[in-house]
Amino acid sequence: MRATRRGRGVRAGVALSALALASLSCAHASAPVHLRFWAMGREGEVVTDLVRDFERENPGIKVEVQQIPWSAAHEKLLTAYVGRSMPDVFQLGNTWISEFAALRALAPLGRNLAASAVLHASSYFPGIWATNQIDGVLYGIPWYVDTRVLFYRRDLLARAGVRVMPATWDAWRAAMVAVCRDQGPGHYAIFLPTNEWPQPMILGMQAGARMLVDDDTRADFESPEFRRAFHFYIGLFRDGLAPPVSNNQIANMYQEFARGGFAMVITGPWNIGEFRRRLPLELAGAWGTAPLPGPAGPGLSMAGGSSLAVLRETRHPAEAWKLVEYLSRPEQQVRFYHLSGDLPARVEAWRDTSFTHDPLTLAFGDQLQRTAPWPKVPEWEEISIRLQDQVERAVRGATTPDSALAALDRDVDRMLEKRRWLRARGRLAAETAGAR
Repeated sequence: MRATRRGRGVRAGVALSALALASLSCAHASAPVHLRFWAMGREGEVVTDLVRDFERENPGIKVEVQQIPWSAAHEKLLTAYVGRSMPDVFQLGNTWISEFAALRALAPLGRNLAASAVLHASSYFPGIWATNQIDGVLYGIPWYVDTRVLFYRRDLLARAGVRVMPATWDAWRAAMVAVCRDQGPGHYAIFLPTNEWPQPMILGMQAGARMLVDDDTRADFESPEFRRAFHFYIGLFRDGLAPPVSNNQIANMYQEFARGGFAMVITGPWNIGEFRRRLPLELAGAWGTAPLPGPAGPGLSMAGGSSLAVLRETRHPAEAWKLVEYLSRPEQQVRFYHLSGDLPARVEAWRDTSFTHDPLTLAFGDQLQRTAPWPKVPEWEEISIRLQDQVERAVRGATTPDSALAALDRDVDRMLEKRRWLRARGRLAAETAGAR
């Protein structure tokens, strides 16, 4: 009897242990996947609203959102990469994609895109989409877009006889001359801060300049195309059409625009809200936005903004991609615009009345059809700063425009020396393998 009872007790214990193990196994299977998502600046503040809805739609996924200040974002991402502590999904400025792709921190997304029922390359502005492709490989999905257009005082141009914003450089310059003549001393046609590099770069792109050549290993700022654009740009200061000052040397850009200190400025979409808030109510109908003029017609502008990237070594690639798809839906893009003011990357989102009924954003929609990416090299941030230095020297008469471009080419060539060496080494290895 004792043996029988002992046997029954053992069997019961085994059964209970098996039940406990099964219970633990089920609990483990139903545990949610945790994703880490880094977003920058204002985007990091407001995206939590969208993420909470994503979690309700996907109860098996929990997302931890961390807001990173833009001023610290680049360094924090690099530090996290070195420390192997990068998030599963993260916001990445378009000009940073080449750098993090070179570090092999980004997951290639081509296969995900091909299998997706939500995302298609045709749903994005071509120039913006191109910023996410490095050597034909897709590394990011555009999240919101940025470009530059003209903000202008419609009333001041009309008073000077300019009824329609010009589409060519010659007509644009003639309009600036007319505005200055009408406004008189102490007033300018356009504000081009000397400590901002995108404006001369945009003019260079419009003129057909490549800026970097030989597989992006050598500078080409002395090319006839970029030289033409640079002389046009410097001429606006030389002829008194633009004040030779930086952002830090003007007390308040919005007040100067309101008083007629200048009639035009090239800037981005965030200033739609700023101009509406900061300009006097009586000027509400006196200003507008327009696509940029070009050398012979409507011109190119920069393809900017931010993208969503996935960590190459994430342990949850399927869930990470699911979050990217969710944030990329047209309806979520419209919601994100209302929360952040960032323009949507998806073309379908632009059919919403928020954009079709707002003439100020329509100029951006028009311009986004004509954008191009900056050269896709990790050194681009440093190159742009060096251009800014040479622009200031040329504007202030410390050097001639041609000497500034020659110095820029020399500096950039030095920056790209390692890139040339790596490219040459890669070509030699390929030739050697082919000979075998």
